[in-house]
Amino acid sequence: MDMSENTTSNPRIAAGVRTIGDIVEARLSRRQFLVGSAAASAVAMAGCATTATETVQEDMPVFAFQEITRGMDETHHVPPGYRADILIRWGDPLFADSPAFDPLAQSEAAQLRQFGYNNDYLGFVPLPAGSDGRARGLLCVNHEYVSTPLMLPGVAASYPASMTEALCLTEMAAHGGSVVEISEGTNGWRVVTDSPFNRRITAHTTPMELTGPAASSPRLMTSEDPSGRLVAGTMNNCAGGITPWGTWLMAEENFNGNFLGELPADHPESANHARYGVAGGWYQWGRFVERFDISKEPNEPNRFGWVVEVDPTDPTSTPKKRTALGRFKHEGAESVVAPDGRVVIYMGDDQRFDYVYKFVTARAFDAGSPEANADLLDEGTLYVARFDEDGTLDWLPLVHGEGPLTAENGFLSQADVLIETRRAADLLGATPMDRPEDVEPDPRTGKVWVMLTNNTRREADQVDAANPRADNAFGHIIEVIEPDGDFAALNSRWEILVRCGDPADPSVSAAWNSLTSEHGWFGSPDNCAIDPTGRLWIATDGNEGTGAADGLWAMETTGAGRGTGKAFFRAPIGAEVCGPKFAPDGKTLFLAVQHPGDGDGASFEAPTTRWPDFTDTTPPRPAVLAIRRQDGGVIGGA
Repeated sequence: MDMSENTTSNPRIAAGVRTIGDIVEARLSRRQFLVGSAAASAVAMAGCATTATETVQEDMPVFAFQEITRGMDETHHVPPGYRADILIRWGDPLFADSPAFDPLAQSEAAQLRQFGYNNDYLGFVPLPAGSDGRARGLLCVNHEYVSTPLMLPGVAASYPASMTEALCLTEMAAHGGSVVEISEGTNGWRVVTDSPFNRRITAHTTPMELTGPAASSPRLMTSEDPSGRLVAGTMNNCAGGITPWGTWLMAEENFNGNFLGELPADHPESANHARYGVAGGWYQWGRFVERFDISKEPNEPNRFGWVVEVDPTDPTSTPKKRTALGRFKHEGAESVVAPDGRVVIYMGDDQRFDYVYKFVTARAFDAGSPEANADLLDEGTLYVARFDEDGTLDWLPLVHGEGPLTAENGFLSQADVLIETRRAADLLGATPMDRPEDVEPDPRTGKVWVMLTNNTRREADQVDAANPRADNAFGHIIEVIEPDGDFAALNSRWEILVRCGDPADPSVSAAWNSLTSEHGWFGSPDNCAIDPTGRLWIATDGNEGTGAADGLWAMETTGAGRGTGKAFFRAPIGAEVCGPKFAPDGKTLFLAVQHPGDGDGASFEAPTTRWPDFTDTTPPRPAVLAIRRQDGGVIGGA
């Protein structure tokens, strides 16, 4: 979602290694590609051959469904033979005593008992089957942000003056996350509203503990928390992850937009806040709650931008902000177990010209002792990626005292390195990327998929092999190959899977497999998922820039079809598609649709759609869908 950019002096931003005409794009993938410009014909030729070091899987199941068409209208679309049921919507009850949803009389008290707004990441934690043998699980849902003019009646015309303290508290209550028990019946999945597991996590009412190397740092201390170890709430949670031990990782992304106020230019935190874009926020919370006014609490922004670990099976547990994983605009936090048992967390920093990271735990995961994994994420090493021109990748450690991360550069401790992760990565010379969002490892193949959404501010002299287009409006997807499946390795390889956009438009310089239909290409890849059979699925945020709605596409990654997209789901107008998550049996796809009805000038009173209720008195409502085949088969299967 973030549209700001890294403007630091990282030399890889200030001057690209090569111009677009000079790049040897053999790093583009290895099959038959349709490339959208004559200048890239050599790229197409290079892309047809398999590199000598490549391991190709030819036995991946193909996608067997009838492709839907490109387009844009007020509702959603799935292929013939599929159904998409609304599982839960903004305002739906989470508890037996939850009040009924009343969009004209919203309140903090009501929203605290209801499903939150703008559902993004979806995690699924299986539970033991019910007495009837039916599947059960906990759906863990991030509520990234609120679309104030769409959400609240009567505020759009005179915003921000129309905002009151009560309305701001309602917004805070709609942030955070929800834990929802769901069970599978004969007609699909349903929410269990009397489940003891159900929980709301918010931006202001949920106590959280700061743990790891930055905990207790003076830079995390405030008047409300002189210990630097306790913080109220989490916000702007975008993608996330489920750990091997069954906890939920909530990734705090665009926290900067929640703060108002200014600091003097010579304040010790001014440069740090500028690097994260803190100031002049999107919300009016700082007018009524002092901790969201940086002129009154200059350290408060440092307490956000972390990865939060939650135990979804214990609604009384205290979530923990794991500072060892670094502070930036986390898009997600997907985990995998390396061959030596250590756990690796992959993360993207969703901003133009920012970076791809991974964290490697110091200790191994203990599958037989959940208690041994309780604080596994407090010790380990954070790395940032440097994508080199020859298709190799070096993971650079962000460790205090190593290289430029010393007191001479303002880093007095590891806490400083983690609080200012971005600046530390700048100094290490990490590769500035085109908005790295979801980063998804596949334990079966040793591959990692990196979604690069777009970057229209990249100039021609700033391109490099991993970001090969200036004015990149449509994004691309990178495949990282960890050697011998060792996700903890510090030297990897990488390839470009596809360059997104319309392959029929020469000016775009898109690159797809020639098998991709007129409906199968897309722009702005955002989230992704690997289904139980190992196939890749891509959700978009910004595909409306291509003239069609956002949606979900199947993506071939092996064999002769490598680089072929196939359209599976289309969102209603104004919405983005998030959080694709498959049930363990592959027969249900959970999908998040957020901010339906959005658009220039759209409001509660005049949205671009009233999906999914389609009544004149109900605003559009973000919702989670459960998509199934009508014959009960595997999603995308034959």
